[in-house]
Amino acid sequence: MMHVMERPSVWQRMRPALSVLDTALTCGVLALCGFGLVIMYSAGYDFGSRFTEHARNMALAFIIMFLVAQVSPQRLMQVAVPIYTVGVALLVATALFGITKKGATRWLYVGVQIQPSEIMKLAMPLMLAWWFQKREGQLRPLDFGVAALLLVLPVGLVVKQPDLGTAILILSGGLYVIFFAGLSWRLILPVLLLAAAGITAIVWYGDTICLPDVKWPLLRDYQKHRVCTLLDPTTDPLGKGFHIIQGMIAIGSGGITGKGFMNGTQTHLEFIPERTTDFIFAAFAEEFGLIGVLGLVGSFSFVIMRGLMIAAEAPTVFTRLLAGAVTMSFFTYALVNMGMVSGILPVVGIPLPFISYGGTAMLTLGLGLGMLTAIARSRRLMQS
Repeated sequence: MMHVMERPSVWQRMRPALSVLDTALTCGVLALCGFGLVIMYSAGYDFGSRFTEHARNMALAFIIMFLVAQVSPQRLMQVAVPIYTVGVALLVATALFGITKKGATRWLYVGVQIQPSEIMKLAMPLMLAWWFQKREGQLRPLDFGVAALLLVLPVGLVVKQPDLGTAILILSGGLYVIFFAGLSWRLILPVLLLAAAGITAIVWYGDTICLPDVKWPLLRDYQKHRVCTLLDPTTDPLGKGFHIIQGMIAIGSGGITGKGFMNGTQTHLEFIPERTTDFIFAAFAEEFGLIGVLGLVGSFSFVIMRGLMIAAEAPTVFTRLLAGAVTMSFFTYALVNMGMVSGILPVVGIPLPFISYGGTAMLTLGLGLGMLTAIARSRRLMQS
């Protein structure tokens, strides 16, 4: 009696490979990608191939996410120190031999042109998570001091380039690891109170300290101008304040339901600068309104909550700290971008994850999500 062998379906053949992915995390990211593709088609349809390039970058990010998900956390821990060392060495090389564009020395030619600061966005949490894993069970105040030095070195090199936006992301990623490692609130609260006092003083005495002849310590003139423009964009409505004013007009004009897909007047009459990159949130809010924004924020919140759940369930100190830092860095991306477009935070050039156009940032996000997925996978393998 002959038996007919049934040919497995495409799904049956793909299922073992896709099982490495975390279903909830992947669904949340796909929702963000959907939002990103829709608004990129609208905001970037007259930018030639920008929409197709955005879709290509997303596909590459998912491939990277899938490949990194195959890597065990133990292997990630082994490469933490080499990646950090190479990243710092490249930053030093950039300071000495880097390529300068528009007054910033951020790029280095090594056969191809690269931006070494992008490496540190993930190398920093990797390195600090490795450090605290090595100090597990014997943490002393000195260990937090060493972690601070490991953090300050690359951040200082990036600030010097200058690239304040990337420096904020590297700094926040490192600080999240230090916080999750158990830094005492007795050290955190004074810093928070000092920051609150500083912000209050800047707002209160803004008219005085923003005068042209007043110099701010540690900040360059253009950085001072960004903060002063945030306090009152109308002081330079056709210059630095133009971005903020037009972003707020676009967001406000969207109302509850928005003007509709492809119907954003501020967007398509080109009043919104950088409408496919840093200020794409303004274009999105104009066309889809409060309802669309709530859907977008809900998708971000879902991904962040899932990432924090992965961190909470992680089996080791290294994986817990790494997952927590990567997730909160994702939160920082979204918070800073939406804040600067809404006129709440200074404009620092940070993209909105999976929504803004940008190949390097997209690939960095794919790497981070791949690490999260690898950590979630290791937990499932331990339970099986």
